[in-house]
Amino acid sequence: MENDAAYGVWWLVLVNSLFFIVFALSFTRPRTGRDWRSLGVFSAFIVALFAEMYGFPLSIYLLSGWLANHYPEVDPFAHDTGHFWHVLLGIPGSAHSDPVHILSEVLVFIGLILLALSWRVLYRAQREQTLATSGPYALIRHPQYAAFIIIMLGFLLQWPTFPTLFMFPVLVGMYSLLAHEEEGEARAQFGEAYDRYAAVTPAFFPSWRKRV
Repeated sequence: MENDAAYGVWWLVLVNSLFFIVFALSFTRPRTGRDWRSLGVFSAFIVALFAEMYGFPLSIYLLSGWLANHYPEVDPFAHDTGHFWHVLLGIPGSAHSDPVHILSEVLVFIGLILLALSWRVLYRAQREQTLATSGPYALIRHPQYAAFIIIMLGFLLQWPTFPTLFMFPVLVGMYSLLAHEEEGEARAQFGEAYDRYAAVTPAFFPSWRKRV
């Protein structure tokens, strides 16, 4: 594998990190301390991801001995090696054109679109003091948090690292807790209307059963 490593390019770390953090900030508009903590951990996930993707490949460095023993033909510090599933599954050709990488890009794109669509509905509902039940909210109760999880899952498929693998379940747990707390607030504000909505709308995974 040709050593085409693109590491040490810290301006790419900065640009990519800022793009996703500012995107998340603009569509979530954190108001409470828990909102800022959630955004902070997501931001740490993004920075850790791109720091290894374009800065210094810490996880690959830690695995270099294992890679040398099990994949002696692979240059540990070639950029394609950071696409770890590509190496582990022995997929031929460029890592950027293999099915795992394509799936990861699709997931990230879906997550970004879902986040944007969800915020449009939520912003209108908050402005009108009504319950958000249209658009993505007609399928699941917490599409914004689902969007963040989909984005992170896409990045884990594309470029897994030790820090992001550790932070992923932490963030999923935080989003689940935030969702539970927000449901309590929605019940206090909308009462039976929210109970009827929650009875037919799943939390995170759409159900294709006929809604009643």
